Amino acid sequence: MKTLIVYSSLTGNTRQVAEAVHEVFGLAADLFPVEQAPTGEGYDLVAVGFWVDRGTADKKAQEYLAGLRNKQVALFATLGAYPDSEHAAQSMNNAAALLDESNQLTGTFICQGKVDPRLIEQFKKLPEGHPHGLNAERLARHQEAAKHPDSVDLAKAKAVFSEIKGKLQGITV
Repeated sequence: MKTLIVYSSLTGNTRQVAEAVHEVFGLAADLFPVEQAPTGEGYDLVAVGFWVDRGTADKKAQEYLAGLRNKQVALFATLGAYPDSEHAAQSMNNAAALLDESNQLTGTFICQGKVDPRLIEQFKKLPEGHPHGLNAERLARHQEAAKHPDSVDLAKAKAVFSEIKGKLQGITV
């Protein structure tokens, strides 16, 4: 099964997950940053990774996802929020909604990742009470996010993509 792995990464988080996914597929996979990625023609599976921005895929990943047609697609993402949060689930749903209906979503994975320090500085400037203002709870979450993706996250990503690979090989064999 020929696989294309495409990722958009601002701080290196999503790149780390993309590299873990690549290990699952080995020589049968090609790995590209979104800026250099081919269209997906000739691939059985296109795995697209992104960093969550404003509750969906970042702009570069959005553009790439919107251009895919007639593909088996798997999504993976990183975000500063907790991966089991409603925000994480909604962000993945929003990204999946960017796919043309001719595509088939075969699976998803999301994990926490460090927040861009420049963004944290912007949060500090927001007035008290602003929904994105830096309070003690948000600061604690950012500190936890800075530890990710860790080896457990990467192992989970590999497990999810091993399952996707197995499922698709079962369909195509």
